[in-house]
Amino acid sequence: MAMKWTERDIPEQRGRVAVVTGANTGLGFETARALAEHGATVVLAVRDVEKGRQAAARMSGDVTVQELDLTSLESIRVAAADLHGTHQKIDLLINNAGVMHSPKQTTRDGFELQFGTNHLGPFAFTGLVLDLLLPVPGSRVVTVSSFAHRMRAAIHFDDLQSERSYNRVAAYAQSKLANLLFTYELQRRLGSLSTTISVAAHPGMATTDLTRHTFAAMRVFAPLTSQNPEMGALATLRAATDPTVRGGQYYGPDGVGGLRGHPKVVKSSPGSHDRTVQQRLWTVSENLTGVKFPV
Repeated sequence: MAMKWTERDIPEQRGRVAVVTGANTGLGFETARALAEHGATVVLAVRDVEKGRQAAARMSGDVTVQELDLTSLESIRVAAADLHGTHQKIDLLINNAGVMHSPKQTTRDGFELQFGTNHLGPFAFTGLVLDLLLPVPGSRVVTVSSFAHRMRAAIHFDDLQSERSYNRVAAYAQSKLANLLFTYELQRRLGSLSTTISVAAHPGMATTDLTRHTFAAMRVFAPLTSQNPEMGALATLRAATDPTVRGGQYYGPDGVGGLRGHPKVVKSSPGSHDRTVQQRLWTVSENLTGVKFPV
């Protein structure tokens, strides 16, 4: 039987620069902490700078904080410009930040909150910093999705911002499906000529602040089906650091239903591999954010 992958399997990260969004709590915190402990220079890209500083103080290693509010295209552009000023390269971009099952709200730019924060924000941020990754051998973009991408999931191009009807579970599923469509389309555009790869991961069912808007019944059963953030972060960490990872792969827990366990390559839904939808979503995302990718 194959060995179970753990934090101990993370290779030496000295000399690598990792940018982790939403890194002040939960999965993002554990991801950033582990990378810093293995020698990476880590940037916590967070909305609340003070909370980011408190998180950095709990980590060992070279950790700095960058303000980044994924609900604001202006903040995303400023953060990208700041990173260009402070770093000559990025080895790892980990799109971890997100919101889940939130009541109906919009971002600063008028996007439905879950679609805007979970997809359009990371899409724009990746596009604006990708030039810092492209020249770097072995660089990776890791985007955190969810097994929820299978639940009632579709990209509603006729009502992307849920203006006609809003269901918070369906809106979350749409945003997580979008994460995978983005991951696969980015990998296709990077192609075999680039040493930068695009991969995805999901944490299974992890007990984090993200679940604060979930239904009471889900919270009751969470202790039976979920795992702690350190375990939940392993899929992201493996996608980010395992030398055997290939572009376009998707990592998640190996347990029943993918809810918990150690990370392995897992399958995403057939819909996430629809190239027509991938390309259409990409074009729509470029138009909504005004960000064009250098690939």
